[in-house]
Amino acid sequence: MALLLDVRNVVKRFGGLTAVNDVTIGIEERSISAIIGPNGAGKTTFFNLLTGIYKPDEGSIVFNGRSLIGLRPDQVNAAGMARTFQSIRMFPGMTVLENVMVGMHSRLRDKPGTELRMLVESLTRLGGFNAQEKHVREKSSDLLRFVGLAGKGDEISRNLPYGDQRRVEIARALASDPQLILLDEPTAGMNPNESVEAMALFRRIRDELGITVVLIEHDMRVVMGISEAITVLDYGQKIAEGSPADIRANPRVIEAYLGRHAAGTADMNGEEHLNGDVA
Repeated sequence: MALLLDVRNVVKRFGGLTAVNDVTIGIEERSISAIIGPNGAGKTTFFNLLTGIYKPDEGSIVFNGRSLIGLRPDQVNAAGMARTFQSIRMFPGMTVLENVMVGMHSRLRDKPGTELRMLVESLTRLGGFNAQEKHVREKSSDLLRFVGLAGKGDEISRNLPYGDQRRVEIARALASDPQLILLDEPTAGMNPNESVEAMALFRRIRDELGITVVLIEHDMRVVMGISEAITVLDYGQKIAEGSPADIRANPRVIEAYLGRHAAGTADMNGEEHLNGDVA
């Protein structure tokens, strides 16, 4: 399959610290991939490089044939890459539906002059604005049904259970019609049943919507249960990549998680001692 995302030799330094060091990763279209690693491995920094929050000091990031170097986060989103964050970032006083509607902004601003026209129409309530607002509301409601939150659109977002707030974030990311979605610890704080439901949702995002999924995840049951390819970072460097079976048996990965004394004796079957990756 063709590479949708092609990252080559990316480096990011913060003063004397090299947070991401010569990392090369390729993500195939319509795949589900995971990036894992111990605390401080550089995983979220890597996502921030992909999405324009940070600019790499070296290397290339090509998405769907286009370089993303130098693009702002909103431009990366408009190019077709969406993300969620390790810490939930919602508008807590807005309704669930309104939070999802915000995610469509990059698609409503595609044409020059659209923002000014929307402002004028919002003041005069012209028919064009009403039609657009109806479309946004209907699509947002459809996405809430897709992620399992049908009937909760009018609730205030901060009143939702933690797991449902995660689903709202995913729906908002999907609202921008991405080709690729980056999920930063999407099952954090979920109980085992919620994690299983989340895995089913990630598969549906790929299978039903055709969206490529890349996740940072600390729960090895999720990683091993859903990923087709796994990349392992440690101290900012890529130390392994491959299938779940390859990663589970890799002594260097075991060492990175558990220390040299445990290499060769531990496994990657999702034991609790491997669930501490939160960086």
